[in-house]
Amino acid sequence: MCGICGELTFRAGDAVRLDTITAMRDRLEHRGPDDRGVYVAATGRVGLGFRRLAILDLRHDANQPMEGAAGAVRVVFNGEIYNFRELRAALEQQGHRFRTSSDTEVIVRLYETRGADFVDALDGMFAIAVWDEREGRLLLARDRAGKKPLFFFADDRRLVFGSEIKALFAHPDVPVEIDPDALPAFFQLGYAPHPATIYRGIRQVPPATIVAIEADGTIAQRTYWRLSQRAADEAPRVDRAVAQQRVRALVTDAVRKRLVSDVPLGAFLSAGIDSTIVVGVMSQLTTEPVRTFTIGFEGDPGYDETAAARRVAERFHTEHTEFRVTPSAVGLIDRLIWHHDGPFGDSSAIPTFLLAQLTRRHVTVALTGDGGDELFAGYLRFRAALAAEHLPRGAGAMLAAALRLLPHASSERDLVARARRFARFAHVPLAERAARWNSLFPDGTAELLQPDVIGPAAAADPLAHVRPQLEAAAGASPLGQLLAANFASYLPDDLLVKTDRCTMAHSLEARSPLLDTALAEYAASLPDEFKLTRTRTKAILRDAFADLIPPDIGKRPKTGFGVPLDRWFRTELRDYVRDLLLPRSAAIATYVRPDAMSRLVDDHLAGRINAGHRLWALVCFERWLRILPEWRARQLSPQ
Repeated sequence: MCGICGELTFRAGDAVRLDTITAMRDRLEHRGPDDRGVYVAATGRVGLGFRRLAILDLRHDANQPMEGAAGAVRVVFNGEIYNFRELRAALEQQGHRFRTSSDTEVIVRLYETRGADFVDALDGMFAIAVWDEREGRLLLARDRAGKKPLFFFADDRRLVFGSEIKALFAHPDVPVEIDPDALPAFFQLGYAPHPATIYRGIRQVPPATIVAIEADGTIAQRTYWRLSQRAADEAPRVDRAVAQQRVRALVTDAVRKRLVSDVPLGAFLSAGIDSTIVVGVMSQLTTEPVRTFTIGFEGDPGYDETAAARRVAERFHTEHTEFRVTPSAVGLIDRLIWHHDGPFGDSSAIPTFLLAQLTRRHVTVALTGDGGDELFAGYLRFRAALAAEHLPRGAGAMLAAALRLLPHASSERDLVARARRFARFAHVPLAERAARWNSLFPDGTAELLQPDVIGPAAAADPLAHVRPQLEAAAGASPLGQLLAANFASYLPDDLLVKTDRCTMAHSLEARSPLLDTALAEYAASLPDEFKLTRTRTKAILRDAFADLIPPDIGKRPKTGFGVPLDRWFRTELRDYVRDLLLPRSAAIATYVRPDAMSRLVDDHLAGRINAGHRLWALVCFERWLRILPEWRARQLSPQ
């Protein structure tokens, strides 16, 4: 795992500066503390920077930027290629010779053989930049699911790219400007959906995409892969027993591929079935005890899974370590903003950041359970969205009226709170229904944002960011459409962003076996009833590993990696949130109506609503606004 950056100029008189590339590179030191490299072409047209976290072939010879056989090709690469050994063997049969045992050199030789089509052969997580001197072309490529980030800024003079936006901000010609068009989406979702960012002019390379930048500044992109959901009218192609065997074989192979490492390796372990399965398979494939790590919350049993995770650790005889979080963890907010390059609305970044910090003290690579919910329909909102399809007209309104008679729920995990959320949007179309339930502000942001901020967004399509994927999945079942939308937005824009930034903040590599490409494609081909039933989520995955999942773990309701913000903001952090958000001098007042902010805070503190996650997003936004002047002054530095 590493950090990459670079610049390509479009005018002969604009030469790349070595000190600029070096400054960009060193903003990414946390992504690669083990080695560093830089390359500036003799023509001054291009520069590449690299920070290395050494995982495979720890020798200096495997450092980057890596040069091709004739010196015309150079590559910088962040990630892991899991099929690099098979690719290397095929390339050797074609006459290629290798001087390292790294996966980076395989990318170099593969490009020399296949050109821009090299990316189609790669199985792994990656962000790659290839400079071809002969063609005068820069290629930027990103993995299929979007595990590894890649950003760029382009004007009529140059293109600047990097693994994180902070690297781009080290370039003197990249502006640090808020994009007002991205703000409504941030307040709705907690993030700016790709390819946009919250900054004007800075874009993301979309997942499963390769971007070609020519010498004259022409930019073209190609989507090289798409996860296709099974058609609704397609007859089942496999019986259940065969499917169980295939799922088990694919998961086992995915875990096996991710155990290749020249440095210590472990796993995140929650009390969920996904990480339980990953750890269970690891224990079968390794001779030494698996190192496992988990985190919990002091004084809040509803958010503390350490006891259950401990039982899983005992089941597989792992070398287990625990860590517990208190409300003081909110003091990490400025560090989280720095590592996310701006406000990030998912509060589970707090425990993820601390878990990664704990884990890195013991290992350099950690396997995660990310992806099980995305492939096998594990989120409760999927079941709720489908259940609402069968409600009689008006039933949702009747249920909502009845629920209003019950006492206020103490948190959003309370059964009454979930029932109210279900009833509130049971009547809207399927995809919008699921989106509303997963939104920070389900009713929209028209009453929250200042009029000149929200602009035309009040009437905008709430599904605009996933509309292309929904259209592509139009022939799929309702569940297939929900899975397609989730895979296209929440997964790469929230879940994988959180995992990447929080682990790389501590120079820890995270690997996600359950997002393996072959497994994802097979899961998408399975009938709905293999994934979601009236009583179970992820049915086929549970059945495939029934012997590994302890009975009490298999029966536990899904809780997710949440934070007790509702309680924190009413108790220990009550004064903090008021003092930060409510003063007239608050920077956020430029964007959010003060009266709306005051109502939100007061209603939460009084227990009339549970707005913990909304307040978290607003707190992050306010702190980011206060930090921005320092970033504009090029004073960005780790906290």
